[in-house]
Order: sequence, then structure tokens, then C-alpha cells
Amino acid sequence: MVQVYCKNTKETKRFPEGTSLVQVLNEFEFEHPYPIVSAKVNNVSQGLKFKVYQNKDIEFIDVREASGMRVYYRSLCFLLFKAASDVFPGSKLYMEHPISNGYFCHLRKADGSELTEADVALLKEKMQELVDKDMPFHRYDVQTDRAIKEFQKAGFEDKVRLLQTSGEAYTDYYTLGDTSDYYYGKLVPSTGYLTVWGLIPYHDGLLLQAPSRQDPTHVAPFVDQPKTFEMFKENLRWNIIMGLSTVGDVNEAFLNGRASELIQIAEALQEKKIVQIAEEIDRRYRSDNPLKVVLITGPSSSGKTTFCKRLSVQLKACGLKPMSMSTDDYFVNRVDTPKFPDGSYDFDNFDTVDHALMEEDIMKLIAGEEVSVPEFNFVTGLREYNGKKLKLGDGRILLIEGIHALNPGLTSRIPETAKFKVFINTLTGTLLDDHNWIPTSDNRLLRRIVRDYNKGAFTARESISHWQNVLDAEQQWIYPFQETADAMFNSAYLIEFAVLKNHAEPILRTVPQNCPEYSEAHRLLKFIHYFTPVPDKEIPATSLLREFIGGF
Repeated sequence: MVQVYCKNTKETKRFPEGTSLVQVLNEFEFEHPYPIVSAKVNNVSQGLKFKVYQNKDIEFIDVREASGMRVYYRSLCFLLFKAASDVFPGSKLYMEHPISNGYFCHLRKADGSELTEADVALLKEKMQELVDKDMPFHRYDVQTDRAIKEFQKAGFEDKVRLLQTSGEAYTDYYTLGDTSDYYYGKLVPSTGYLTVWGLIPYHDGLLLQAPSRQDPTHVAPFVDQPKTFEMFKENLRWNIIMGLSTVGDVNEAFLNGRASELIQIAEALQEKKIVQIAEEIDRRYRSDNPLKVVLITGPSSSGKTTFCKRLSVQLKACGLKPMSMSTDDYFVNRVDTPKFPDGSYDFDNFDTVDHALMEEDIMKLIAGEEVSVPEFNFVTGLREYNGKKLKLGDGRILLIEGIHALNPGLTSRIPETAKFKVFINTLTGTLLDDHNWIPTSDNRLLRRIVRDYNKGAFTARESISHWQNVLDAEQQWIYPFQETADAMFNSAYLIEFAVLKNHAEPILRTVPQNCPEYSEAHRLLKFIHYFTPVPDKEIPATSLLREFIGGF
């Protein structure tokens, strides 16, 4: 017999060795308004078919928790792939990137014809049929060489390259009926669990929709994001040109000695985009309705600081004289900072910034007046005036950086023609393989963990603990304004994970197994294990990555 402690009920019960989590769940009674889709076993995410052979702590979760949503989405992907394989034999499905509260997929039919609305209807019908049959997902743990042979026979060269460069002795893969696939995380037990989803035509492909985390009885609401979609498309276009669509492709390139070349290409692509943005700002500055203010924002760890420095250099090359100010310096005094219901400070709230004062100062600067600007003292929690003054003269342009820079409430009195808005994001374009995407927030989380740990600001455990609050704040205060941007800059780096791996692995291993944050640390360790490491000695001092790994 084994002993199981259920965190949901705070009870302990005994079970025969080999009891599955589905069976364990049935023995614990607790209120769960939405279906349980997975569990954390000793703080490691597991599928509900996991069998218990030793004493365990178990927490059952639904899709409102991030790891539960990942399990649900992976399972949906396999459901779509199975439907596509049955309806369109010989087709190829690519799970490309998250967008518009869903995941964009590209389906290439064997006959090369365009995907139609009728095709999407057929796929939906087949997916619902598979759900109604409640077909089981079967998991197999085999030697990696055997898995490689299976996928070679199926023509999945993307998975072959990934597994060949993974260095793993054993690999697990899944089957649904007579269809095999590989996923780097767990799935739900059967298709009957997948009751809430959507599939709609989107651009030249499909948008796969999953439940809303706020209301899992409905799919997440569609939000059109044409500019963000185009930025993803641009990134993917470059990856395809270089033949580096998946992690297996990138790993092979590193093993063939191309790391230095790829670093140079990645830096050149980013610099080219910064030059384009600078030239557009210069053009508008010299127009009949001259530009006065450049507003720059982006989510946490997107690289705003380095971007601003590099943009300033390129603006100077255009003959302009950029001046900088930050929304952070207009923070209200700590005592006046908005608070959460639990009494802790809500530092991401728009009212953390004295936006009325900041807008007044911007208006004065545009009018040609000299303005004394504050500097926020993060030690004392006070806004201070230390003699810093700004004035916009001939050739001068004001750069304003901060998470609220694009919030219309900050610059509502400033004419739109006088503003240029830049949104920085970190949109990973490389896939693990054709059916396994890289979560766009993983870049930023790893950057943040490495930077904060090396600076002594936070431990890895603390960074992970804060992360969900950071993401929630971004959804409320930053992302609603990204589509208003005049220019978007993707700070994702082609070889980023390969470089971060050397820094992140030892830091992530400091997270204790007996704390909730271990679940995310374990997932990230497993994820970055797929990447062939690259030393950072060839990363230029001016690289955006240096903001996080150090070595300026």
C-alpha cells in the first residue's frame, strides 16, 4: 500500500501500489466547479493516467491553472492532428504560434489546394466525432532510437531531428487510434475530456481555440491581432529562408559549426529592424506634422532598456538628438501606491504612475518649455527632484519608456500626429517540432530568472512565484494597447534558448522540490534540455541578450 496526501482536501488515504490518479481522484471528495485535467505529483505535472507506486503529495488541477491549460491545449492539438490525418490523408499540420486567444495552425493538404471554410467544417465535424467516441490517448515509453525509427517511417523528420539531438536514452510518445505523435508534456486521458474548444478560419490557416481560464465553460473570446500576426509571420519567414523552422534544425546547425554565423545573422536582423524604425521616426519628425514623442512599451523582460539605447544610437545617426524619460520616475510615493485586496502593493496598476503630472510635463516640453523632471527613489519609495531638467530644442525628440507608455490615458491631450508608438514583444518563431510550439512567455521568464538571480534581486523560486501576477497584469495593462502601435519590434533571439541554457540550468536547480514553484522549474529544465548549448562569448556587448545574461 502507498500513502497519498491530497492537497485539495488536506487528507491522507492509502491505496494499492499502481493505482492511477483517475482512481485516486474518485476517492477524494472536494468541490471542483470545472473538470480536473491533470495533477501535480510531488510538485511535478503529471497526466491523470500516472500510477502511484510510492508515497506522494498530489494536487488535482483544472484549466484555470497554467499547467492544466497546457495539458488541455496539447491534447487539443493531437485531436486536431488526428482529425486532419483522417479527413485529409497525407496532409501536414503545423502548430505555429499563439495569437488572438488561440493557436494559429497551418494545414498543408496533400494536393496543394487552399484550405476552405468547407474544409474547416469537415475538420470540426471529425474532431467532435472523436470527442464523442471518448477515445483514449495511449502513452508509450521506449528507447529513443526506436521512437526515431517510428517517426522516420511516418515521415516526421521534424521529430526525428529533435530526438536525434536531444541526447535522451528513452522517449515517450502517444497514440490516438492508429495515429502516433510526440508531445513534450502530458495529455488528458481521453478525447472525452475535450468538451470546450473552437476551430475557425484565420488568415491562410486555422485558429484552434481552448477554454477561457476565467470561464472554462466557454472558449476564450477571439481578439483580432493583425499587427502581431504579421510580426509572427515575418519571423517565421526568416526562419524558413535560413532553414531553421524547428529546434532540431537549429541544433543541427550548431553541431555543424554554424553558431557564430547564426549569432551574427540574429543581431543583424534585429539591428535592421531598429534602423527601419529610426528612419520612420526621422521621416515623420521632418514632415509637415512633426513628431515630438516616441512612446515605447512592452511586457516584462522584453528588452525595453537595451532597445531604447540602440534606438537612440540610430536616431543620432539620422541627425536627431533623442532625450529619454521613464514612466517609472513618475511613480506616486510608495504610501500612495494602489493595493491588492490582500494589502500588498499593485505596482503594475496604471494609477501607480502620476499620469496627470507626467502628461502635463510632456505638454510643456512639446510647447518648448524647460521642465524639471523627477527621479523615483526605489529605496525610500519617494519621488524626488534632483536637478534633472529637459527641454526640446531643434532636432530633439523625446523617448518615453515604460509599461504604461501606450496607455491612452497617459497622453490623451497630445495630438496623435505628435506621437510614435513602439511595442516590443518576445515572439518565438522557432518550434520544438511541427506540433510543439514554444510558449512566448518562456523566453521572458527565463530572461527574468537569470537576470534577477545574477543581480541578487530575487531567487529563481521568487521569480517563478511572482510570474503569474506579472502575466495577469500584462493582460490588463499592456497587451490591450499593442495593436495601437505604429511599429512592433520582436526581441526574440534565434539562438536565445541555447545561450540561456548555460545560465538557467544551475539557477533552476536551486528551486527546492518541496515548494510549489518546483513544478515550473522542473518544466523549464525539461524544456531547455532539448537545446544544444552555445557559449555566450560571441554575443556582442551591445546585444539585447546582454541585458539579461550580463557581460556588457
